[in-house]
Amino acid sequence: QVQLVESGGGLVQAGGSLRLSCAASGRTLSRTAMGWFRQAPGKEREFVAAISRPGGTYYADSVEGRFTISRDGAKNTVYLQMNSLKPEDTAVYYCAARDWEPRTEARDYPYWGQGTQVTVSS
Repeated sequence: QVQLVESGGGLVQAGGSLRLSCAASGRTLSRTAMGWFRQAPGKEREFVAAISRPGGTYYADSVEGRFTISRDGAKNTVYLQMNSLKPEDTAVYYCAARDWEPRTEARDYPYWGQGTQVTVSS
């Protein structure tokens, strides 16, 4: 089992930055792939970024070049650095974990955090 707790969300103006954190317990993150997803009101949950066990990173086209996913094995924590934020980035952001390789479909992740709200004002 993996327990995930997100933090770092908030309200920011367009063009600003936020860093989300996902603290994991119950299993060493080095053995799992981690992903960030987001869900805006009335929309389906969508893939944002993922990081593999060796540290390979994957991004949705909409955030490529603006967001960076990283992991700190010593702290068992995954981060999502979000720069140049846009109003369309407004959503609840979720951290997720799965065994083996990262995937871009939410249904492939069995472990989820509770989510953290990110609101970008124009």
